[in-house]
Amino acid sequence: MKKYIIVVAGGKGLRMGGDIPKQFIPVKGKPVLMRTLEAFYAYDKCINIILVLPVDQQDYWKRLCAEYGFTLPHRIANGGETRFHSVKNGLALVDDRNSVVGVHDGVRPFVSQEVIVACYAAAEERQAVIPVIDVVETVRRIEADEKSVTVPRDCYKLVQTPQVFTASLLKQAYGQTYTSAFTDDASVVEALGHPVFLIPGNRENIKLTTPFDLKVAEVLV
Repeated sequence: MKKYIIVVAGGKGLRMGGDIPKQFIPVKGKPVLMRTLEAFYAYDKCINIILVLPVDQQDYWKRLCAEYGFTLPHRIANGGETRFHSVKNGLALVDDRNSVVGVHDGVRPFVSQEVIVACYAAAEERQAVIPVIDVVETVRRIEADEKSVTVPRDCYKLVQTPQVFTASLLKQAYGQTYTSAFTDDASVVEALGHPVFLIPGNRENIKLTTPFDLKVAEVLV
């Protein structure tokens, strides 16, 4: 099947405390976003990479590519008002005939090759697959009157990306009207009544959102 990956990179980096959007911050000499795209190119050099960026960041990205000599083939789609709309814009560049498409956060550069391989292979059979990891800390649920109770952590998983689907299913799902309940691609697909299957992710596949995350990233490279 033909393979696509939509890399969504619309962050402004406010929690990083700087002016540079987080996806462009260098980690050991290379912008985060370039490392993310390279992970999928390493998986399959024929994969169709679609990078979704806000319009006002696209010229900056092109300058970065020239500066770093980054020539990895990819197409650019315009970012939307929300993540939902950004993914939908990326999907407009996807041919849904006999294809699978993944959606990945641009600031998750440490997804393992094993996870990428497993996600795409499983999606061809099961149509909707997401990587997850175990919750290792105690979890409490907030209730009324400032009370809280411990909940069994074995009943919960932490969700990562890439979330991979048959292209026809994901396009159908993104034909729905947007609601705030759509927090990721799996939630959009589930709204159709379609099941989503889980596979083990890799714990290093963190989403870089804070200065602490960047310190961790320097160790992981």
